[in-house]
Amino acid sequence: MLLRYSFIILTYILMQLSSLLLLPFVPWMRDKGWELTTVSYWWSVVSFLLAVIITLILLRKEKSGLADRSATGFGMTVLWIIIGFFGAYFGQIIAGMIEIYVLNIRQGSQNTANILDAIQSVPAFVVIVVVFAPILEEIIFRKIIFGEIYKRTNFFVAVLISALLFGIVHGDLLHLLQYFVMGIIFATLYVQTKRIIVPIITHGLMNLMVVIIQLNLTPEKIEQMQKQLENMQTIIFGGIL
Repeated sequence: MLLRYSFIILTYILMQLSSLLLLPFVPWMRDKGWELTTVSYWWSVVSFLLAVIITLILLRKEKSGLADRSATGFGMTVLWIIIGFFGAYFGQIIAGMIEIYVLNIRQGSQNTANILDAIQSVPAFVVIVVVFAPILEEIIFRKIIFGEIYKRTNFFVAVLISALLFGIVHGDLLHLLQYFVMGIIFATLYVQTKRIIVPIITHGLMNLMVVIIQLNLTPEKIEQMQKQLENMQTIIFGGIL
């Protein structure tokens, strides 16, 4: 099993680095008049798809969840997805408030901005954000990393390591707290339901919501919302302090 998991992690790493294979062809693509960023976005769609296929093949003989017999039924699974979605939503809001008010970090993720640019350039890229990335990330960070550490230690140690790695891999260290909170919530969903599909769907729904909101907001609306959020934080934290 550990060997299979190692191959899955290796597949994920190779997928992330696979764009380097395009470097020798850059002069040729420029001569052809191809837009390099567009090519890289399409390459990401294909490489993510291949990584998902390989990962699912490697896991095809496994039963889902930490322990199949104690996994939640259909009704409770749906309920936990709903609970997880709202928990993740409010968890992200609280983490954002702490970043702004306590850590003095202005909101606005470069990682999110890059993803939105990719979606606007290549709409098919949204499949990565909503489907492929949640599948791969939940299998790797929750099922494999969290799950294996959880078996050997406890929830606190497992969630601490897996959630931190989850945040670091996204390359947006300024907003590490938000990714860390998401990691805690997704790990909790996995433990409570014993079904990896629950954090996968919750993760995908959260990403979808962010994409829809961001694509429908003008810069003026975003600035207005940030000011309203800052005012609300001043009221809330000012009353506490």
